[in-house]
Amino acid sequence: MERWTNGMGGENQARIADYEAILRRSGMRLTRPRKIIIAILAESADHPDALEIFRQASAEDTSVSLSTVYRTMKVLEEKGAIQRHVFEGGPARFEPDRGEHHDHLIDIETGQVVEFRSDRIERLQEEIARELGYEIVSHRLELYAKRVGKN
Repeated sequence: MERWTNGMGGENQARIADYEAILRRSGMRLTRPRKIIIAILAESADHPDALEIFRQASAEDTSVSLSTVYRTMKVLEEKGAIQRHVFEGGPARFEPDRGEHHDHLIDIETGQVVEFRSDRIERLQEEIARELGYEIVSHRLELYAKRVGKN
């Protein structure tokens, strides 16, 4: 099993350019607030919610509004550039769609989201579906856990 990490450096710059192109094609003006919002999303190592994005963006530019954050996230989600997750008991959170499958473990005490991929889990899911006469076309695995001991 491997922990999944958000791309850094050049990948973030490419992601920002992709987001800008998507917003332009969607008819949205590429304002300073939107540039700040997409940079925060592209550079985030976590799964920020709209309010977290708003707080970070408004600290950089007070003209950023929460409605601009929501509109920007909605367009990026509709165009498949980001994924929206609603983890149990929390607000919608966002992450870039990197085009590669991974699962999530959510720490129920801190809200931290840990991305991981396990070939063993993927094989088991395929095996279960096949034994029941199905073919998996899509799935999402979310594990809710609390840390045991200290790392």
